[in-house]
Amino acid sequence: MELGPYILLASLEGSVTAAVLALTAVGLSLVFGVMRVVNIAHGEFFMLGAVIAWFVAHSLGGNAALGFAAALIIAPLLVGALAIGADMTILKRLKYDPERTIVATIGLLYIIQQVTLMTYGPEARPVEAPFNTRLAIPWFEWGDDGFSLYWPWGLSTTSYKLAVIGAAITVLMGVWVLMTRTRIGLVMRATQADRDMALAFGIPVERVYAMVFGLGAALAAFSAVLIVPIQQAHYLMGADPLLLSFIVVIIGGLGSLPGTVLAAVLIGLSDGIISVFFSPTLAKILATLLVGLVLVFRPHGLFGVRNG
Repeated sequence: MELGPYILLASLEGSVTAAVLALTAVGLSLVFGVMRVVNIAHGEFFMLGAVIAWFVAHSLGGNAALGFAAALIIAPLLVGALAIGADMTILKRLKYDPERTIVATIGLLYIIQQVTLMTYGPEARPVEAPFNTRLAIPWFEWGDDGFSLYWPWGLSTTSYKLAVIGAAITVLMGVWVLMTRTRIGLVMRATQADRDMALAFGIPVERVYAMVFGLGAALAAFSAVLIVPIQQAHYLMGADPLLLSFIVVIIGGLGSLPGTVLAAVLIGLSDGIISVFFSPTLAKILATLLVGLVLVFRPHGLFGVRNG
């Protein structure tokens, strides 16, 4: 069989990874871009989204679509509210000092992780997808009579994975509209550009920070709800999203949303293709090497703005 159909399958799998990773990394990039806070607990907000999704779906019982829809709303709201509370009680008291907030978010990471372990347990638990129709992947072949369409045996994806890609694109477009076409986005960008000037113009900077921290956590939780029917909810599942999000943000440029999305697509697609043809470990190694090259030759990232 030709190599092409397998590359298409790997690209589809990588697109799912890229979609979820873009949502998670955009949340991290927003927090750093506006607040200049490196949120080490970002992966635990992702994990909380998955765990809350399991609790909601399990509580509602039989109807998978209803349980998933409820989780898609409830989990981001609860995690966002928790993040706002953490900002107001911890980060605000530290005056958003970069070094101290790193230590504080590390502590927050362990608190969330251990509380989840004590309440949820160590088991990995699945959430049923609202729909999961298997779809054959078509391929085009050039012959003497022109193009012909056929379905290579055994190559397929699911309707839910395609829906994950569509949902992620929709939410990312919503974030872009929020940042570029609304008054809230204007206030956030003004705060990002010059905190002192924003204060002078009467912008409630601390409220903006709380909102941004909550929005970043809610995006991470939303992406976790999308992926938990494919993976399983586990109290240690926040480590990989945190690492990959940092890789994406570094490559794309700290605080650059377009760079973050482009880097997520690059890392997600390469991870999917390399994992299918070689191994997931090799994909992570190459991503780490790419970060090293970016830091050496373009320290501010592909789309980041050089300071000074």
